[in-house]
This record gives sequence, C-alpha cells and structure tokens, in this order.
Amino acid sequence: MALTRTVVVAGAGIGGLTASLTLAAQGFRVVVLERAERLEEAGAGIQLSPNASRILVELGLRERLAPRAVTPESVNIMSTRAGGEIARMPLGEAAAARAGAPYWVVHRADLQAALQAAVDDHPEIDLRLGCQFEDVTEHAEGLTVVQRRGNARQQEQAAALIGADGIWSSVRRQLFPDLQPQFSGLIAWRGTLEASALPQEDAAPCVQLWMGPDAHLVVYPISAGRQINVVAIAAGAWNQPGWSAPGDSNEINGVFAKSRWPSVAQTLVGAVDGWRKWALFTLPDIGGWNEGAVALLGDAAHAMLPFAAQGAGMAIEDAAVLAQTLRDSTGESRSDIPAALARYTQMRRARVLQVQRLARRQGRIYHLSGAAAIARDLAIRAMGPQRMLARQGWIYDWRV
Repeated sequence: MALTRTVVVAGAGIGGLTASLTLAAQGFRVVVLERAERLEEAGAGIQLSPNASRILVELGLRERLAPRAVTPESVNIMSTRAGGEIARMPLGEAAAARAGAPYWVVHRADLQAALQAAVDDHPEIDLRLGCQFEDVTEHAEGLTVVQRRGNARQQEQAAALIGADGIWSSVRRQLFPDLQPQFSGLIAWRGTLEASALPQEDAAPCVQLWMGPDAHLVVYPISAGRQINVVAIAAGAWNQPGWSAPGDSNEINGVFAKSRWPSVAQTLVGAVDGWRKWALFTLPDIGGWNEGAVALLGDAAHAMLPFAAQGAGMAIEDAAVLAQTLRDSTGESRSDIPAALARYTQMRRARVLQVQRLARRQGRIYHLSGAAAIARDLAIRAMGPQRMLARQGWIYDWRV
C-alpha cells in the first residue's frame, strides 16, 4: 500500500510557509500548524538577496512582492572612525544581472502576507492557525502527529514532520532535548520611521551599514520606500526569549549619543519613536537535522547571528532543497522518507555552517575599534566595489 503524501509543517513563519509552498509544488498535501491565532510580523525589515528571491519568484510571488519591495542601489558601508562612507557595494541592476534574480528589502509583514495569500490560494495546503504541535510517534505506516487547539487534541497521519517553529522549536526539543539556544551577549533593537521625516539623501534607496566600537547600525527603506527600517546591534546582558519586547529609547539613544558616532547616525537613531528589542541567540552545530521522518528547517535547525543578512535566506533555501529531496522519494517504502531527509541535511549543512561562520566574523569586524578599525577601513576601501560584489557570489548565485 502506498504511504500517505501528507507532510505536516510545524510553524508558519517565513520558512514554514515557504516550505509548504515548495512541498505542495512537488505534489504533497501539506498541513501547517501554527500556535498563533493570526499571523503577525515579528520584526520590521528583511533583506532578500538573490539566492532567496529567486525561489520566491519561482513560486509565483513576484507580482505579490515587487510592488511592496525596494530594490536598493547599493550597500553603503559607513565607518564611525572615518566619519562617513568608506565604500559602496553595488546592488540593484548589478546584483540582479550577475545572479539572475533581484535583491529586495521588504517589510516582514508584506513578505508574510504574500506567502500566506499564496498558501490560502493553494488547494493542497491546510493552514491551521491557533493549532499547536504537541507530539509525534513513528509506526509502520508513517507518523502520527498530535496537535492541540485549546483543550482539544487531534491526530494527523503523515509521511513526514518538518519543524519550522523557530529557535525555541518544540519539534527540536523532541529530537534533541538537551540542545539549548545560546545567548550571544548582543541585543538587536529595531524601529521604523516615515521616510518623509528624513532629508532626501538619508532616505535614498540603499542599505546603510554603520560600523562602530562595540555596536553597529543597519538602515534601509521598506514598504515601497515609504518607511525606513532601523536596526541597531549592541552588547548587553538582557537575554529574555522573544522577538518583540518593548525597548527603552533612552537606553539605545545613550549607546549612539557618544561623540564617536557621527551626527547623521545619531539623527537616524533619535528619529525612531518606538523601539522593540530582542536578544540574539544562536544554536551550536547539531550535526544531523533529522531523526527518521522528522526534520528541522530554518532557525529550528541553525539559528544564526543576523550579520550576513541570511537568516531568512537560509530558511528559504532549506525549503527548496527539502521539497526537492522529498520529491525524489517514491512513497512506496517506509525507508524512503528518512533517507530523503538525511540527504536534505547533507545537502544543506556545509553551506549553512559557512554562512554562520561568516555572520560571526562580520559581527566582530563591524565592532572593531582603535588600530584594528583603521586597518579594517583601509582594507575595505582597497577592495573596490566590483570585488566586494564578487565576494558575495557564493551566496547570491546559489541555485537548488
């Protein structure tokens, strides 16, 4: 008897929704379990480099996303030591021509809404909001996934379970109960402001990266250019789980009010009315990401620091590779699914580890001071724009 073609995905974030679309495109029926009663953005802006946008375009999301996305012309690298811009990496048409897909910056809510609309339109995807993954057992016919809505429990027979439920993953706790996220000692602060509130040169369609001693700042337009997303990273001891705790503006303003930060950076930070903050946690390398017919995806498998702007990109890539490997399973043997999920881990792990290392290294570079910051600025200036873009090729040019 042929095994079920149902795959259960726990979590309806960017990775989980993308996985549901890639799996459905390969002929699977997909059930998505999400504990939240409705999907709301966690965070503000997100960068989608060509390796990620290519997958979304292939899923048919260009028309939903392009009107709300911004295609930045460049990444402008700014140094507090130098007092301003030290280099500019071209994006826009240059990155799109090289990689064959756009570089977008977009509001997370717009991306999530586009993904949810595509999911809602797909007849083979059942998105169950307010429905929490609770347990999974394996047996000869596949998996039984237990889900809970309030006090009511329901069982779903499935060929595979995919844990796309974030860094505090309930699915991962079942597979690797001793594995815990690790606090990085860094806190991310985010806020938005209206683009009209800034001088025209400060609201240009570009990504600004300000590097300074023990802190850095990333600024870029979102919502079709109507808003500016501001993210500040600084050291701190606060380490509560969550993505959207209220932030005290006096605290973050104090970090950037020091004389070493140029007035334009201080103005950007001071213009944000309401801050939210989240402590940055990471996961150690867990080796394999699957146990039998259960596998992890995105932050549940490899939560990383955001300093390579690839957290969402890696989850989107995971979704594409996952669907490809499961497509090749015949569904005629119980061993096909675990073997496919093991291949998925093998295909993804080395690349993800490389991106994680890059993110850690770039975070250290951004926060240098003194003579080390001088050497950093000189090296970046000497690199030149085309070489800078070429160095991103191994990330941007990736294809399934």
